Formats: sequence, structure tokens, C-alpha cells
Amino acid sequence: MKTTVLSVIITALLTFFITKTYVHTEQVHSIEIHDDHDHNEHSEDETHDDLDEISNETLQEFGVEFSTTSGGVLTRTIELPGEIIIDPNRLVHITPRYDGIVKEVYKFTGESVKSGDLLAIIESNESLSAYELRSSISGVIIDMHFTKGESVHITDNYFEIADLSEIWVNLNVYQKYLSEIKIDQTVLFSLNARTQNVQGKISFISPIINEHTRTAIARVVLKNSRGYFKPGQFLSGVVILDQSKCDIIIPKTAIETIGGLPAVFREDEHGFEPVYVQLGKQDHNRVEILSGLVLGQRFVSKGGFVLKTQMSKSMLTEAGCSH
Repeated sequence: MKTTVLSVIITALLTFFITKTYVHTEQVHSIEIHDDHDHNEHSEDETHDDLDEISNETLQEFGVEFSTTSGGVLTRTIELPGEIIIDPNRLVHITPRYDGIVKEVYKFTGESVKSGDLLAIIESNESLSAYELRSSISGVIIDMHFTKGESVHITDNYFEIADLSEIWVNLNVYQKYLSEIKIDQTVLFSLNARTQNVQGKISFISPIINEHTRTAIARVVLKNSRGYFKPGQFLSGVVILDQSKCDIIIPKTAIETIGGLPAVFREDEHGFEPVYVQLGKQDHNRVEILSGLVLGQRFVSKGGFVLKTQMSKSMLTEAGCSH
């Protein structure tokens, strides 16, 4: 029985001291990172001293970076998957005029041809006279069904020729983005790290949703004179939704969460201190700052968690010493 009573007393005492320490820590935290108007001067100086204790070597080791606030343009984008296809208006099938026998073949799959080039000579089964098969467009032979000496038929044999100097990119637009996709929006494409971005504009948006993919098609026509884009190839397109000019823009890596609110470590005459900021528009990498920072102010643009950790460690130490 004595053992049980003693255990209850010890547990109660531990609970009391832990709760007291936690409440004190929260109070110190709210004073030290509060907005400029309500700073406690003594706590502020201690916070600066603690942050100043971090060596340059430590900052470099953890990749802490600094920058100066400036304005700029925020670009809001959506990345959509797509597929390259041949423009149907630039695709032809050259078929024999009469059934017959192939006497000669002059062009083959993969070869480039010009309009009027001779493709094959066929002997007609009816007249036994030979006639020429010529290309009706300039392009590349992407498929053919002709072999010297074989029988050919009007419906079964052809040369398939495509003009690939322009291609279509069909982007798949998810339903949640449909209201933001518009005709004439700019789309950026990049095949790999070695090629520069190629841009085009949305020229068509399908009026229906595909029942299998539950997506709509947004079409972009691209010039392809160098042949970088291959029909059947999958790629992504970055659609520029809108662009906004902002007075202050910082990288998202500068934002730390303190007390459940966004904050940035900014520099003042004493060193660096955390300050709450109001966020505005944002893109993938940057965010607009509506309040908390001013133009030309130095701040921690990356690695602020190092200063945040040091500040939290200091507050825990102070809470423990107060007992």
C-alpha cells in the first residue's frame, strides 16, 4: 500500500513540473517571435545572442543561404501530360490506281520525299501497261506495303507519307483544371536537359470529356523543322495560367512555420530574428510577401530551420533554468 501511495505522489509531482515547463516555454516563445510592436526587449536581446552563437561553419554545413528582398513577376502554371501526334491534314496514303504487279520500287520507309517524287512503277492487270505512282506531298515515308514483283490491290497497298514540319501535341486536361485552360494560353515544352524550351499556344480545347480517361484535350501546334518531336512520343507541357507583378517575392524555402504561422528570419541592426509574414500569390518555387518584410531587406532564403532549432533549444534551456 505504501509503495502505491508513493508512486501516485511521484507521478503527480512529475506531471506538475512537466506542465509548468511546457507552459513557460510557450510563453517565452510567444514573446520572442511576436510582431515588432510587442517585443520584450530583454527576451529579444537574448534571442539575438543565441542566434549569433551559430558559427559560419555551421551555417555553411547545413546549406544556410541569404538573400535580399526584391520584386518581380510570379507565373502561375499547370503541368499537363501529353502525346505528340501527326496533323491529319499533313498525312496521305498513296494507293495504286489499278490492281497489278509491282515492277519497280524507288522509295522506302524512313526516306524523305518531295511532292512529285517517283515512288513505284506498277503494271496494270487489265491493260498490261505500266503506270507511275508519285508522292502528292513533301514529307517522310512512315509506312509502305510495296515489294518488287508482288501483286498489289487498290484497297490493300499504299505508301503512307507524313509532313512532320509541324506536329500536334494533345495535352490531357483533368476536370479540376478545365475552368483555367483557355485558347491562346502559352505552353512550354522541353524534351530533355540539352534542348531549350519550345513554346506554343493552345489552339483547340475539345468540347467533350473522354469517357475512359475523364480528361479533355487541349491541342498545341508546334513547328518541328529540326525533327526533335516524334509522333507517338509522350511529354509534358507547362501551361502558363497567369502572371502577376509583385512588390516583394521570396523563395518558398525561406518560409518557416513558427507557432503554426509562416515566418521568415530577417536581418536587423542586432542580427537575424524571426518575423511573421503574410503570404500572397505563389508559384511552384516563389511566394509574394504582403507584410513582414520590406524591399532591400536581407533575410535567410534557405536553411532557416537551423536558426529555428537554435532558438527552440534556447527557450527550452531557459525554461529548465527557471526551476
